Amino acid sequence: MAAETYNPWTIVNLVFTHLAEAGLHPTLGAEGHPGEPAAALLRALGIVPTVEGDARVQAGVHEELAALRARVLGADETP
Repeated sequence: MAAETYNPWTIVNLVFTHLAEAGLHPTLGAEGHPGEPAAALLRALGIVPTVEGDARVQAGVHEELAALRARVLGADETP
């Protein structure tokens, strides 16, 4: 049987909606990027977040690819 997958932000949104309906005012990432607090929330619920859903990882990949393109193709080349 294949494991079910969910968009992690859908789960975070569900939790926050529930808390707001209970009269609470949750915040996430008030001190910076919300990725790590969101991942901690998912882990607390027994959900293992994957790096594919982390925008910081994707941004790092894009930056690394841009640097590789610049080195291989030259700084003046654009993809």
